[in-house]
Amino acid sequence: MKVFLRQRKQSTKGRTSLYLELYKGTTKTSDGKVKPVREYEYLNIYLLDKPSNPIDKQQNRDNRALAENIRAKRELELKEGRYGFTANFKSKANFIDYFKYLTQKKTTRGNKINWHSTIQYLVNYAGNDVQFKTVDKAFCEGFKTYLDTAKGKTNKLLGTNTKSNYFSKFKAVLNNAVKDGIISISPANGIANYNHIEAQREYLSIDEVKALAKTPCRYTVLKNAFLFSCLTGLRFSDVQKLQWQDVQNLNDGWHITFRQKKTKGLEYLDINQQARQLMGTLGKPNETIFTNLRYNVYFNKELQKWVKDAGISKQITFHCARHTFAVMQLTLGTEIFTVSKLLGHENLKTTQVYAKIIDVKKREAVNKIPEIFI
Repeated sequence: MKVFLRQRKQSTKGRTSLYLELYKGTTKTSDGKVKPVREYEYLNIYLLDKPSNPIDKQQNRDNRALAENIRAKRELELKEGRYGFTANFKSKANFIDYFKYLTQKKTTRGNKINWHSTIQYLVNYAGNDVQFKTVDKAFCEGFKTYLDTAKGKTNKLLGTNTKSNYFSKFKAVLNNAVKDGIISISPANGIANYNHIEAQREYLSIDEVKALAKTPCRYTVLKNAFLFSCLTGLRFSDVQKLQWQDVQNLNDGWHITFRQKKTKGLEYLDINQQARQLMGTLGKPNETIFTNLRYNVYFNKELQKWVKDAGISKQITFHCARHTFAVMQLTLGTEIFTVSKLLGHENLKTTQVYAKIIDVKKREAVNKIPEIFI
């Protein structure tokens, strides 16, 4: 059994957090693999990244010495077999630091942004110094009440789905703390989350896509990429990073092979000749197909202008092209299982939300009923 002093840089604050890693041996998983058993103690002790004077440098030395003393004490307690200290010192760990630690493990940019936003609202509610022992049921209920009155970047109250998203992450961190042995039970158990409201998915009809194809756009790459997404269902992130080496021309037509940026899943997608034409002239293998495609305020404004110039009054974002592809396929009679595979969904339930939009099939179904007044 060993205790290590670790550190993690907090780039936004110009300081480094010190914490302990408690190595308590190994265990075997259900499949027979050996897995190390580790626990963590967050000390709420920090080092300045760039000490600019003798006082700051001495503070760093003192803080490191303090952390080292705590490390030695924990190691001695472990070796002596006195495990009773665990609940006591872990309850004093900083809940916010633990939240940030879990956030850093998130991989996708969008997911990280949501987790960072949750932390910000949590800090606004309770501050940066929140020990686990103070996070009780009243604290959890208070945070939920706070979200009801909190405002977003537009100075408007948070929407129900946004609050649900933040509170779900808050509860997930507490559940993870139980798994890590920091707390024995989540104080948020029994506190209901917000009822998630299904968001409206805006999309374009086939006629509207045709209108866009005929309408000039300031950025040709934006027009081609958006229409390409309408014809393939690819997300902006996947269209943006698509390279010529991902494209194959086989006997039965054009195909692209790519790894979804969001799910990391490897996908094989057939594309039609129209989509291939939008890609332009064949380039070098490592060249990006839609060169200079950007996600910024200028492109977003131009997208809105292009849509308006085409006589379309809907609020359209680039992601609406993916919705358009899904609805278009279902409208044309493609089976939902096939549409799910084309979109790269891991769960059919994710695709079923699009089926609710399709009224054409519903009308066809009821019109199949034979005439009863003969």
